[in-house]
Amino acid sequence: MEPQDLLGSLAGTLTTVSFVPQVWKLWKSRSAEDISFGMFSIFAAGVVLWLIYGIMIHAVPIVLANSVSLVLVTAILVMKIAFRS
Repeated sequence: MEPQDLLGSLAGTLTTVSFVPQVWKLWKSRSAEDISFGMFSIFAAGVVLWLIYGIMIHAVPIVLANSVSLVLVTAILVMKIAFRS
């Protein structure tokens, strides 16, 4: 693996995994009151664009990180809608 691919993989892993505690907290508490739907929607759009970019340039670290990020961010948005009081 090239050094830039290793760096990209590490960066992608860390930024992607950073959403796991938020997803877990929302799931356990069944409350998403403090989550900004607008912010996460805009972020999800950015993740989709990064994913498309990664596919276009055949960058596996970008594609993998953004695929997982999209799943996690979508889970947050779904919980934001589902857990409305």
